[in-house]
Amino acid sequence: MTVPQAEKSTAELVRDLTDQVSHLARTEVTLAVRELKGKAKHAGVGAAVAGAGGVLAFYGGAVLVAACVLLLALVLPAWAAALIVAGALFATAGISMLVARKELRRSAPMPSPALESAKEDIHAVKEARR
Repeated sequence: MTVPQAEKSTAELVRDLTDQVSHLARTEVTLAVRELKGKAKHAGVGAAVAGAGGVLAFYGGAVLVAACVLLLALVLPAWAAALIVAGALFATAGISMLVARKELRRSAPMPSPALESAKEDIHAVKEARR
């Protein structure tokens, strides 16, 4: 038998409120888990499709390299054409690595202004507590 709200004691009302809040929290967590599972599924499919696209782009690049070798082979011996194209690829790779190294050194973990500001704030709070 359900007691009308007006006749419930404060303790009963607090217990009802606690039960309702915990039920609401469990329901929200369940909904969040379902939503995350759906998003994870879509992210997985997207990653797989992107990976397949990357592999196909790699093969396309390899075919373009072969085409460059064949084009040079029209005026040079095939071995010389392949050697020239390989040298150009290695030179490009070396330049890319140098640029990457420079950029990575620039992004090395150093105290940023935001980190320094946060440390100052923490220090100020500690000093204020004393």
